[in-house]
Amino acid sequence: METSSKNSLHIRCNSLPSAPHPLVSQFDEHLQRLKDSEATITSLSSSSITQKLIGLQDLHDYADKLLQLPTTQQAFGHKCSDKWVDVLLEGSLGLLDICSTAQDCLLQSKESVHMVQSVIRRKCPDTEFAVEGGKYLASRKKMKKAIQKALGNLKGMKNELMVSSSSNNTESLFILGILKEVEAATVRLLESLLVFVSDTKGQSKQRRWSIISKLMQSDRMNCDPQESDTNEFVKVDTALQSLISHKTLSVENFHSHMENLETWIEDLEVGVEHLSRQLIRTRVSLLNIFSH
Repeated sequence: METSSKNSLHIRCNSLPSAPHPLVSQFDEHLQRLKDSEATITSLSSSSITQKLIGLQDLHDYADKLLQLPTTQQAFGHKCSDKWVDVLLEGSLGLLDICSTAQDCLLQSKESVHMVQSVIRRKCPDTEFAVEGGKYLASRKKMKKAIQKALGNLKGMKNELMVSSSSNNTESLFILGILKEVEAATVRLLESLLVFVSDTKGQSKQRRWSIISKLMQSDRMNCDPQESDTNEFVKVDTALQSLISHKTLSVENFHSHMENLETWIEDLEVGVEHLSRQLIRTRVSLLNIFSH
């Protein structure tokens, strides 16, 4: 990804118009801020991903405004090669597909959370809680398989993000570079989101027991500061497994962690929904440009 990003930046700089539109400067400034923000984040968390989603939305807005400029549409629509038309449209379709997978996973997660919460609120017997908790964990396992497939597709998209310098039109290449920058940033965000939701990188046994220990503490203010960075999905998975097999935690305390997870899921849902709409808008803009 680093090489791809540098190549596209190099191409854009070489082909930059002598008097670029103010939107270009705004786009570049925001892109740099987004990259700087990514560089400062050392670990994935729901708050960091939400922050990335907000920054990416602004980046998409700048790119779409550039696509609406008459000069952009004229240069891009008439001089962009058929090869890059196909690349851009295929890329946008791929991102929409991955975005749809992310939306489905978040919706499925929220529904599973609601089912477990319902059992807790009704104070059902332990056996019923164990059954519903088992369904939740089974759903998570199935969801992780779908995410693994999506991450494989994202890996393929990364390999396609190299921007060729063989175009014979610098202005169309310039716009292409901007669009590929946006695509690269979107790929990075979706990858981070899917890894976070599925805990693809995994947690060591020692770390999982550390999470259980923290959850069992009655005084939350005295917890290790690292606990605030714990993946909410991992926290609930670990606590639920412990409740079902060892009963080392109280169901009542576990309920608060489920509520916290539900809140973060809803925040992520909103961000991904906005991103999906922006991807659709950009695709429609490209189709309109290339059809004239």
